Amino acid sequence: MSSSSGSTRAEGSRPAFARSIATFLYVWAYPLVNTHSRRALVTSAPEPGRRGDILPVAPVNRLSMLTDYMAPAQRFVVCPNQDVVYGQMWMDLSGDNAVVVQIPDFGSRFHVFEMVDQRTDTFASPGTRTDAKPGHYLVVGPDWAAEAPAGIVEVLHSPTTLAAMFPRVFMDDTAQDRIAVQDVLNQIDAYPVAEFTGDFTVRDWKSSPSFAAGAGGATEIRWVNPETFWDILPTVLDESHPLPGEQAIYDTARQLISWASDDDDIADILRASAASADKEIVDDLFAFSHVGEPYGNGWWGEPKGARFGTDYFARTGVAKSYIFVNIPEDALYVAADHDIDGNPLHGAHRYTITFPAGQLPPVQGFWSLTAYDEY
Repeated sequence: MSSSSGSTRAEGSRPAFARSIATFLYVWAYPLVNTHSRRALVTSAPEPGRRGDILPVAPVNRLSMLTDYMAPAQRFVVCPNQDVVYGQMWMDLSGDNAVVVQIPDFGSRFHVFEMVDQRTDTFASPGTRTDAKPGHYLVVGPDWAAEAPAGIVEVLHSPTTLAAMFPRVFMDDTAQDRIAVQDVLNQIDAYPVAEFTGDFTVRDWKSSPSFAAGAGGATEIRWVNPETFWDILPTVLDESHPLPGEQAIYDTARQLISWASDDDDIADILRASAASADKEIVDDLFAFSHVGEPYGNGWWGEPKGARFGTDYFARTGVAKSYIFVNIPEDALYVAADHDIDGNPLHGAHRYTITFPAGQLPPVQGFWSLTAYDEY
């Protein structure tokens, strides 16, 4: 067989190969593109503040805190709870970039500083469960080679250069605790390591500026768009180091991207495959009953909770249905969208949830029940 005929055969097989691999890559990379897009929106703020008074936003490597519960009108994330005050920070940990996180003394008040990598895996969660010592923590990326300054309690390592932090601080739904919690909220801060002096800073988060809300809508913001997915993916691949055994996935993704740059037909196949995967696979994962494992009586949960590793289906399912869950040691999520008979829950009906005598959820923080609409 001549080399030219072999080349022709290989090129003729490319569309089928691209189509077969592109669907997997869309599901695999969905959480990474999702977090990339979120960071772009949040960090467009000129300074720490709130977008539309309901979403904490801040530039890269800066923190913003709310001072009350997250409002139902927010469209940044589905399924937040109504028991904690949230904060948000998105980080660029490339090279020797590093961020100092200031954790105050919370006393007996439940708190957790969830830190996630670009894949949405939790890499650190100092808080009540870990008996985190008050003080300053340093968050660094995979290529960090500098020295931690004196006065740092612990260095926390993100496996990806893009990372995020979501502080959660418990607050009772009372006027008294809304006042009481403000003092400790004002002692939460995070900033680039170059600004670290060793002293505790105090921020009056109630005085944070408010920015225009931007586009709203009835549903969560669409963070992953099949039309632009392949345009964003090269940057996403550069932001996140491969997990052990993933180098072939990265190489294959870059190969398809290279082919598409030279061949409009391949580019069309990649876009069509992304649209099909989004509609036929990812959209369906919005239902709790399609994510995780059955817990009985119509309840479902994902036991891996932010520790997905290479379970790409679970990782993408949670990214679609309730992204940024905590690890199981910090929080367990049990969800239902159907009753015990398999009928979809509906606001026109009344439901009873029963706990046997003496069998309320055993917790060391709090447990609660949160109801969501269909969006």
